[in-house]
Amino acid sequence: MTEQGSTFEDPTATTMTTPFEVTSVPTGSDMTSLAGFYFQCAVVFIGVVGTASNALILYAMVASKQHKKHMLVFNQNALDFYSCFFLVITYIVKLCNIYLSGSLGYWLCLILLSENLLWCGIIGSIINLAVVTVDRYLKVVHSVWSKKNLRKWMIYSAAAFSWLSGITYNLAVNFTTSAVIDGVCYGSVMWESRVAELAHGIWNFLSFYVFMILLFFFCYWRILMAVRRQATVMATHSGPGPSTAQIQSNKMQSSVIKTMILVCAFFAITWMPSNIFYFTLNLNSNLTLLEDVYYVVLFISFLYICTNPFIYAIKFDPVKHVLVSLIPCKSAEVGIGNENAAARPVTTRADK
Repeated sequence: MTEQGSTFEDPTATTMTTPFEVTSVPTGSDMTSLAGFYFQCAVVFIGVVGTASNALILYAMVASKQHKKHMLVFNQNALDFYSCFFLVITYIVKLCNIYLSGSLGYWLCLILLSENLLWCGIIGSIINLAVVTVDRYLKVVHSVWSKKNLRKWMIYSAAAFSWLSGITYNLAVNFTTSAVIDGVCYGSVMWESRVAELAHGIWNFLSFYVFMILLFFFCYWRILMAVRRQATVMATHSGPGPSTAQIQSNKMQSSVIKTMILVCAFFAITWMPSNIFYFTLNLNSNLTLLEDVYYVVLFISFLYICTNPFIYAIKFDPVKHVLVSLIPCKSAEVGIGNENAAARPVTTRADK
């Protein structure tokens, strides 16, 4: 084990910095409490549900051919799938209560038990959510400019940036602030100084929560105003009705906007408790972390990545149609309806 210089003195104490790359309790040989055990079991359960539901949404987007039309939305779901998958893996390993020793224990701590891989996906998901918001804003509010200047390679680059930035940022923080002490993994708590810890905590809170809320509010407020203005103009100049293709395009765009507004609102609500909790701890180092409170706020935060696919299933029409077709009883009803329509005699004016 390589010890790092820090102000960390008590290896049994719990030190927190931010919600994005920190585990609140040491992970390894000690299970802190019965509540902690039940919490980790609950996390594994919601992770399994989230992994399965995200995989289903990814399939539905590919089946409905929406993964190319809405690449960033597809990428958002892929990041959520990755996060849920490693949420399950990470907490299953934690439940095994492994005593960490040697190089293998050190790397197991840095890569898995410190929740490193998990938070790479969550941070990437947050960054991608900001990218999706800006993309929607440009396509609706500045539609002429976006049609002339936005290219597919820019969209693919933005999707790749979400992955790379999440991985790079999290690895940089985790590898320099994690350590194994007495067989126990302490993830992202070994800061070299109180100033560095405080500066990172404030920057993280402002960047990954406050900025995101402001971005969501500004972009979607402008989007809704633009849509309302367009509807008013169309009502004023009511000439020949719009084409079927135009109506279908507007309906699809409205579906995507409604879906992403709901996803962003859910992000703001579920991440609020943990962000406020960690930010308060960063500002006042004399506060002690309340284990039960930590479990509650972290569980609420994890609900975000695990329930997102249900939002897509309810609000994103192409995905919803594919998922409904997978339900046996619904498929049978559709088939019967089509057969009845085909068997129904066609009445013409001549028959009348």
